[in-house]
Amino acid sequence: MDKSVSLQVLATKRQVDTMIFIKPTGKEVLSTGTPVFDQNGNIEMIIVNDRDMTQLNNLKAKLDETRLVTEKYKDTLAELSMANLKDQLIVAASKEMRHVLKTGHKFAKLGVSNILLLGESGTGKNLLANFIHNNGIRKKKPFIEISCAALPENLLEAELFGYEKGAFTGADPRGKVGLFELAHEGTLFLDEIGDLPLAVQVKLLKYWDNQEIYHIGGIKPIKVDCIIIAATNRNLNKLVNQGKFREDLFYRLNSVNLRIPPLRKRREDISDLAHHFLNMYNRTYDFKKRFSPQALKVLLSYQFPGNIRELKNIINSAVLMSEKDVLEKSIVNAILELKLEKDTLAIEYSEESQSLKNQLLSIEKTILAEAFSKYRSTREVAGRLNLSQSSVVRKLKHHGIVPE
Repeated sequence: MDKSVSLQVLATKRQVDTMIFIKPTGKEVLSTGTPVFDQNGNIEMIIVNDRDMTQLNNLKAKLDETRLVTEKYKDTLAELSMANLKDQLIVAASKEMRHVLKTGHKFAKLGVSNILLLGESGTGKNLLANFIHNNGIRKKKPFIEISCAALPENLLEAELFGYEKGAFTGADPRGKVGLFELAHEGTLFLDEIGDLPLAVQVKLLKYWDNQEIYHIGGIKPIKVDCIIIAATNRNLNKLVNQGKFREDLFYRLNSVNLRIPPLRKRREDISDLAHHFLNMYNRTYDFKKRFSPQALKVLLSYQFPGNIRELKNIINSAVLMSEKDVLEKSIVNAILELKLEKDTLAIEYSEESQSLKNQLLSIEKTILAEAFSKYRSTREVAGRLNLSQSSVVRKLKHHGIVPE
């Protein structure tokens, strides 16, 4: 043996556990030595218990090997999944967005209809609707989309349900097939359903009752089988209380819903999305531009009230406006311009700020405070804002801003 548990017990006068390697057999033994003391407190004998750990260690090694294989398979599946998401132009590194996609994928495989997608403007509800369709049993069938806020009531009804020839003044003399019929056996995506007129809401409910529609001016029912996905950035419950949205339609839709988190609550996705849009615009304009570390830091610190749509517009603006291949100042300028527009709109008219001069000073103070939360020196801020250092120092003193 390579060591003796008894000698360790004699030296420490306490119970000792130790692993012993037996060279002739190649076995590993867990040896426990327990002292037995006489009346004078001296060790009278040592009881040694040996357990052969060779088989247990072999099993542990095999288990570790199995775990490694399992992890490898998981990594491979994750890579395949990510590749699939990229094919569908979806970027989702955050746990929150992964959960949304996992649930959407489940709905798609089950062929669930009447799905309501909720989320702020610019979060990607249209993309999620396409994702559900493309992963479902009807992916080879049509995906038909319409914005319920884009058309007046009479035209929206005609687009959705179609009409017979001569149904109304100005109608196509041949009549027209509606989007419901075009979506037969596929998916109909009703974007901005919170703006759906009440009269059209009634016809939508009638379709859900028996899967039949009528052309405007028609008397013959038309059978339509399609999955319906709706989306809105509005509070439907509030619209119900205001009498602008039917309660029965709300409960029909709200039974299966998916809420897409805003970009500020899935910050892990910002960097991947930014690079995705940068690569897209590099291909579009035949550029080879890239982000500086500082540009990415600025993007990660911004709140993006306009969500992914706003991020996309910022990258597009920066790519077009920058004269250099490394994007930094153009990113900062694009965000500052957006903040300037929002701050201008947010200023309330009051006795203290009714003059144009006071309003501009308020905006200037906001921009300076924001700049000093990101940059370390007056020289650096001056460079970012395209001002002289003396001007920055003077403005700081005027506004009472003390840099950290």
